[in-house]
Amino acid sequence: MPELPEVESVRRGLNKKIIGKTIDHVQVTWPRIINHPEGLSQWQALLEGQTVQAIDRRGKYLLLELTNWTLVSHLRMEGKYLFGQDLRAFQANKHVHVIFCFTDGTYLAYQDVRKFGRMELIAPDQKEAYFKAKKLGPEPTQSDFDLSSFKQALAKSRKKIKPALLDQHLVAGLGNIYVDEALYQARIHPARLANSLKEDEVATLRLAIIDILSRATQAGGSTIRTYLNALGEAGNYQESLKVYDQAGQACPRCQTPIEKIKLAGRGTHFCPNCQRLEEE
Repeated sequence: MPELPEVESVRRGLNKKIIGKTIDHVQVTWPRIINHPEGLSQWQALLEGQTVQAIDRRGKYLLLELTNWTLVSHLRMEGKYLFGQDLRAFQANKHVHVIFCFTDGTYLAYQDVRKFGRMELIAPDQKEAYFKAKKLGPEPTQSDFDLSSFKQALAKSRKKIKPALLDQHLVAGLGNIYVDEALYQARIHPARLANSLKEDEVATLRLAIIDILSRATQAGGSTIRTYLNALGEAGNYQESLKVYDQAGQACPRCQTPIEKIKLAGRGTHFCPNCQRLEEE
């Protein structure tokens, strides 16, 4: 958490709140969140006087398009944005580590319980190179997520399919929740070797990924534990989850109890009947 649907929900919320606002200054209490080669003070100085032109997204990354810079924000596990006018309340919150102070007296606070999130500034014309260097896969859409390229990448992979999908190289935006859901929809066991998938299975999985992430985005994401978007709203796709966090519950298709295992260090949910593990 958060995954692509939740990050997209945050993007939409910020789009309603901060477009056109100008940054007066930025307060930072946990400098390690900021990645900048010349240090925190210069990063803060570069942001002064910058106006928010647009809010974009690439995979799980938020992109705040400013007058002269693109602010890349990766929320990681627990990052979230809060908007309001009560600076003292934000400063009193021990989990708020960055506060953008706008010239109109409003504030955008970045809260991160685990402090895993990161921010950095890049030139707008460097975005393609930035994400290429990170080997970030295509967006999970019909137009960007090419079936032929997906087949070729899986055929070369020696990983199990779930960790292969989690590493963001095959397709951007998937995390633990939606990998489990997509594999369930495609009837593929999460421990199958990626290169063992047949052509029809790859095609089915691609469509499942596109479908699951699209429907989850429309629902505002899944509210598991602490997720709220930038407007303080919860998503509701958790009501549609078939296997994630459903261990012991009956599979919606065959009534077999959903199982949970550890795979590549992640809790993994699947139906042992619908998603049989073939002998490799």
